Amino acid sequence: MRPGPPTLKPGKKGRQAVRETLKDLILAYRLRWRRRRLLARAVTKRRQLRAVIDRTGGIGADDILCFATMRNEAQRVGHFLTHHRRLGVDHFLIVDNASDDGTRDHLTAQGDVSLWNTAHSYKRSRFGMDWLTWLMMRHGHGHWCLTLDADECLVYPYHETRPLPALCDWLERQGRASFGALMLDMYPKGRLSTQRHAPGDDPFHSLCWFDAGNYGLRRKADLQNLWIQGGPRARLFFATEPRRAPTMGKVPLVKWHWRYAYVSSSHSLLPRRLNHVYATDGGELTSGVLLHSKFLDTAVVRAGEEKHRQEHFANSALYDRYYDALAADPDLWCPRSTRLAGWRQLEALGLMSRGGWI
Repeated sequence: MRPGPPTLKPGKKGRQAVRETLKDLILAYRLRWRRRRLLARAVTKRRQLRAVIDRTGGIGADDILCFATMRNEAQRVGHFLTHHRRLGVDHFLIVDNASDDGTRDHLTAQGDVSLWNTAHSYKRSRFGMDWLTWLMMRHGHGHWCLTLDADECLVYPYHETRPLPALCDWLERQGRASFGALMLDMYPKGRLSTQRHAPGDDPFHSLCWFDAGNYGLRRKADLQNLWIQGGPRARLFFATEPRRAPTMGKVPLVKWHWRYAYVSSSHSLLPRRLNHVYATDGGELTSGVLLHSKFLDTAVVRAGEEKHRQEHFANSALYDRYYDALAADPDLWCPRSTRLAGWRQLEALGLMSRGGWI
C-alpha cells in the first residue's frame, strides 16, 4: 500500500493568515447586517415625513441630486442653493425639521426643490440620515448624489470652470463611485457677533480664514474611512481632549444604489469600499473641500439653543463646555490663520487634490 502525500501543517505565518481571513469574513458579515438594519430603519422612519411639495417627477435620468436636512437656515439657504446650482445640481431633495424662520417658505418657492417636513427628533433619526436614506432609496438610485448640511459648500479642483457632470464623468472613467472631501471650518477675524451676514449673502466674504496645518488623521479599521480631526474647534474648544473634536473627513458625493447607507452623517457609509476615497499606493486621488460656514454671527445665539435641545451630538451632555465657549462669542482667529485665496491654494496646502485630473 502506497503512502499518501504528506500532511503539511501550516506554519505560524499560515495560521496567522487564516485567522486574519476569518476575522475579515466575520466583520464583513456583521457590516452587511448593519447596512440592512440601517435600510430597515429608513423604511420605518419614512412615516415621520410629510411631503410639502414633491417635484421629483421632473427628475431626469442623468440629473445630479442634492439631499439635505435643515432647520432654521434662512440665513444660509439662499447661497447654499445658488452655489450648488452653479456647480451643476439639477434637483434638491430637502427635509425641513420644523423650521420657524422662513426656511420652509423659501424652499417651497424654488422650482428645483422637493420638500418634506417633520417635527420628529433629528438626533433619533441618526441626525437626519434615516430620513435622507429613505429619500435616496426612493429617488437617488442610479444618480450621482450630493449629501450636505446647509452650512457646507462643496469646492473641488477646477470647480469654477468644470461643473459636477464633468467631475462625475471623470470619477466614473476612473472606476470610482465616491468622492471624498475635507470639511474646512471657516471663520472671521474678530468675535463672531461682529460680522453681520444678511440672508442670501455669500458667507465666505466674512468667513474667509481657516486653519491650514493642524490636522491629524487615522484610518478606521472597521469602516476603512479616514478619521480627520483638527481646525479651530480642536485648537480652541477641545485642546485638552482632542479625540472629542469633531471629525472633518466626509464622503459627500456618491453614485447611489438603493442598497447603500450612510453610517455616521456623511463621514462614512456602507459598503465600506465607498470609503476608499484616498490612495494607498503613495499617489493621490481627486478630492475636494467642504467650506463650512458654521461660525456666522448667529452661532453665538444658536449655541445656547442647541445646548438646550441636545440634538447634535450622540452624547450631548459631554459637549456642554463646547456650547458654553461658543456662546461666549469667541475670536477664532490667530496669527497662524490663513486667508482663503481659492482652490489652488487649498491644493498647495494638501487639503484637496487634483489627483490625475488635469
